[in-house]
Amino acid sequence: MSAQSVTGGCQCGAVRYRVDGPLSGAHICHCRMCQKAAGNYFLPLAAAQKTDFHLTRGELAHFASSQDVQRGFCANCGTPLTFDTIIADRVHIVLGSLDDPTAVVPAVQYGTESKMPWFATLETLPGEETEASEDQDGVPLSVIRATNRQHPDHDTQTWPPQRSEDAQ
Repeated sequence: MSAQSVTGGCQCGAVRYRVDGPLSGAHICHCRMCQKAAGNYFLPLAAAQKTDFHLTRGELAHFASSQDVQRGFCANCGTPLTFDTIIADRVHIVLGSLDDPTAVVPAVQYGTESKMPWFATLETLPGEETEASEDQDGVPLSVIRATNRQHPDHDTQTWPPQRSEDAQ
């Protein structure tokens, strides 16, 4: 993967993509529509030329969230992947779906009228790394790790994974 090429996909691996060009306009959108689309407090996005965006596995399902916008997602696991203004020459990629989500840093925020007022206090909350947690709702993390069905953060030859890839 070069500096001008990024890959990503959904949680289950049914949909994978590659962008063969730069991502621009990286931002976080706090608007209520993006909150609903992401099922989260905000949606991080960056734009790619549509000619640079290539599906390498599977197909996007779409929801027309407004007259001119369709949101692409995995029909299998529901992961949001794109925000596409149909008449534009760019498509916005959901940054959390990148194999390396640290590669693109948002530079601006939109929809701040819907931004959670307590975001400024997040750094003051206690925290722990995933591996430090003993269980999740009574399920030991060793069981969750052993049965994890999340696609790894890289392209794989097959999907769904074969037994040898399950251990990766």
